[in-house]
Amino acid sequence: MNWKKGILVLVIALIVTAFFAFDLGNYLNLEYIKTQQESLQNWVDNNALLSIAAFMAIYIAVTALSLPGAAVMTLVAGAIFGLLTGLILVSFASTIGATLAFLIARYLLREPLTNKFSSYIEPMNRGIEKDGISYLFTLRLVPLFPFFVINAVMGLTRMKGKTFYWVSQLGMLPGTAVFVNAGTQLAAIDKPGDILSPALIFSFCLLGIFPWIAKLIVSTVQNRKKYKAYTKPAKFDTNMVVIGAGAGGLVTSYIAAATKAKVTLIERHRMGGDCLNTGCVPSKALIRTTHFLADVRDAQDLGVRKAEVEFEFAEVMERIQRVIKTIEPHDSIERYESLGVDCVTGDAYIRSPWEVEVNGKIITTRNIVIATGARPTLLDIPGINDVQPLTSDTIWDLRQRPDRLLVVGSGAIGCELGQCFARLGCEVSMVFRGNHVLTREDQEAAVVVEERLRQDGVNICSGHTPVRFETTEDGYALICRHNDQEKRIPFDKVLMATGRTANITGFGLEQLGITRNDKGTIDVDEYLRTSIPNILACGDVIGPYLFTHAAAHQAWFASVNALFGQFKKFKVDYSLIPFTTYTSPEVARIGLNEKQAIDKGIKYEAVRYDLAELDRAITDEAAYGFVKVLLKPGSDKIIGVTLVGEHAAEMLPEFALAMKHKLGLNKILGTTHAYPTLNEANRFVAGEWKKRHAPQKILRWVERFHSWKRG
Repeated sequence: MNWKKGILVLVIALIVTAFFAFDLGNYLNLEYIKTQQESLQNWVDNNALLSIAAFMAIYIAVTALSLPGAAVMTLVAGAIFGLLTGLILVSFASTIGATLAFLIARYLLREPLTNKFSSYIEPMNRGIEKDGISYLFTLRLVPLFPFFVINAVMGLTRMKGKTFYWVSQLGMLPGTAVFVNAGTQLAAIDKPGDILSPALIFSFCLLGIFPWIAKLIVSTVQNRKKYKAYTKPAKFDTNMVVIGAGAGGLVTSYIAAATKAKVTLIERHRMGGDCLNTGCVPSKALIRTTHFLADVRDAQDLGVRKAEVEFEFAEVMERIQRVIKTIEPHDSIERYESLGVDCVTGDAYIRSPWEVEVNGKIITTRNIVIATGARPTLLDIPGINDVQPLTSDTIWDLRQRPDRLLVVGSGAIGCELGQCFARLGCEVSMVFRGNHVLTREDQEAAVVVEERLRQDGVNICSGHTPVRFETTEDGYALICRHNDQEKRIPFDKVLMATGRTANITGFGLEQLGITRNDKGTIDVDEYLRTSIPNILACGDVIGPYLFTHAAAHQAWFASVNALFGQFKKFKVDYSLIPFTTYTSPEVARIGLNEKQAIDKGIKYEAVRYDLAELDRAITDEAAYGFVKVLLKPGSDKIIGVTLVGEHAAEMLPEFALAMKHKLGLNKILGTTHAYPTLNEANRFVAGEWKKRHAPQKILRWVERFHSWKRG
């Protein structure tokens, strides 16, 4: 706490202490006021402006410091100043005092409490941003909610002071009017509670929920407008139609069928989507092969004098297709039909909120879930069509190894495939605009990966902006701008690894008026509903995370909210989505990384353990990388983890489980881990934290105790 805050706390403490020490509350007692009413009235009549100023000052001080007496003063306002003047004075004084209390709470408490209880306050902030005005208005209208609590709690949120002021003044006005009017008959009141009859409180409650009722009415009217142009069928062929059989669509269909709903799954191309056919499965199969090639190359590190390997590039690529074929039955039509899903191959087109056309047939449905995925993005670089660019979809068709491969982009796909092709013997150049690879990751993690890429022979071209492609006598070249100069990078094949674009056209969304956001994905609410409530979406088509497990996570919410949302809806939660890049070494994280914490201004304590110290990493010749855990300051509560190392993805679930169930590093430290394993690093990083926070004073006394025992 800085000195300014310290002085403010001291002043408030002195005022409050004086209030109770000198028993000033007796002067704001209803019985005392009633005995002094006549003399007070005479003084007010003779000192109009001074009495108004004194009343306002006292009222503001009482409300700003949350002292008892505001209710009695409101009655006094009616008794002494009359209904109209009293109402004006109390309305402004109470709102000014409340706003001061709001600002005091914000100044003194918001930062420390937000740091300590961010998991509770952040959802409050999101709710305030969405419905803050209605929420505050309701609280102000209902006299049952403590005045001072509302001021303090709202001060912890991100609500603007101006908004708090005008909503408070408007919301408190009806209750203020009731009390001031009652004050005009002060002699008949024995205690403030006599004013609030059950009927009056009920009326305030009804008034308080009016904004929510109004919102519901508006929402109903808006929905009717959305559906006005369409005729709702009297009966439906199915409970749900799912468009797209990638990770999101498959899991959505599975859950719907498991809950005994009738569900139709439509896929235009191949079951399993990108993950099975062009993404996770083929890339990991390639990574496995090239990891072996790297082990052979580095055989001397394992004490093997010489190791040789022969391979045909085409056979490596054919193995990938064999792996896909082996896994394919898991996502096949036969399997899903055995689970109760009606699978249809064809192009879907949404004709209305309840009708989907496929193969010339109209299917009527209660709900529609869009899971159409995404496709690789091709940058509009002059000459790109002349170089026949590869993407993560088409690179698997290669059967002849390119001598020189250019990778444009340095995200997960670019780094994974660039490293693989370098290990296959290609001359790989990686071009990107940023300062280092994997710009979304912890910078220390990116440095470790980049160094390993260089060791594998990847030519890292950071800070290069593509200008144009050119055709040359011996292949192609990319002209880049680097440090205000043009640079030429020759290549035979180019892999464009520059992100993915959501598939949102060609199946009727435009005609329905379903909106997209500025990221080019379908715009959905926290329940995954589009602008037409019975049409939902999940997976890459909505983002924000283009992972198979993220799509599967969303699918549960999409399916349950579509089928049972009329009874209970669930907000999708992205707080514990794992991120993994399968380079060598792997980068795995969950929660916040250090870069995100700094960008968001979140205070944290970082504790780190280097894998160079880990026995198992040393035995495996993999003694590089680290485990970094971010914690709430002064606590063992985990807010984020980044791991860099071989098999980092396999080490991450222990932290994911701990964060999911709010277990701190002390629990991990107290868990026995098998020796020697890579997962021991998780316990060792907890041990580093424990050593840092060892109770030094107690240990000094223990040391003296041991010394005394020795005699």
